[in-house]
Amino acid sequence: MNLGYFIFDMAWCVYYRTEGLVMLLHHTMSILGILLTLWLGESGIESCAVLFGSEITNPLLQTRWFLKHSGYYDSFLGSLVDVLFVVLFVFMRVFVGGAMLYCELSSPRPKFIIKCGGVAMYALSWVFMVDIARFVHRKTQDRHQRRRREDVNGLSVKRD
Repeated sequence: MNLGYFIFDMAWCVYYRTEGLVMLLHHTMSILGILLTLWLGESGIESCAVLFGSEITNPLLQTRWFLKHSGYYDSFLGSLVDVLFVVLFVFMRVFVGGAMLYCELSSPRPKFIIKCGGVAMYALSWVFMVDIARFVHRKTQDRHQRRRREDVNGLSVKRD
C-alpha cells in the first residue's frame, strides 16, 4: 500500500521542515489510517479510496514546484496548473469525498473507529480548503494590484 510513501514523506517533511502543521497532520492521519486498516484487516477499499482522492492532486503540486524552481511559474502554464489544482481539489475532496463519507457513515459495515477516521480526513480537507481559498484570494488580489499599477503607469491600453 502507501504506508512506505507516507512514512518516507513524513520523515522528509520533518527533517527538512518543508511543510506546515496541516500537512504533517495529513501525513500522520494517513499513516494511522493505513496502520489501522492493516491491523483490522478490513475497510481497505475505503482506505485506498481516501488515499487516491487525497493524493490525486499531488502531480499538479509537483508540477507547480518544478515551474517555480525553473522560473516558469509566472506564466500561462503556472496559472493553468493552479486552476487545475483548485478545481480538482474541490471536486475530489469536497464533492467526491463528501459522497464517500456519506456512504461510509450510513453503512453499518465499517467500524466506528473507521468512521471517525473518515470524518477526521474530511474535516482536514476543509482545513486545506481554507488554505486554498486564501491562496486564490491572495493570487487574485496580486493580479488585480499588478493591473492597477500597470494602469497607473500607463502600460495598459484603454479603449474608448
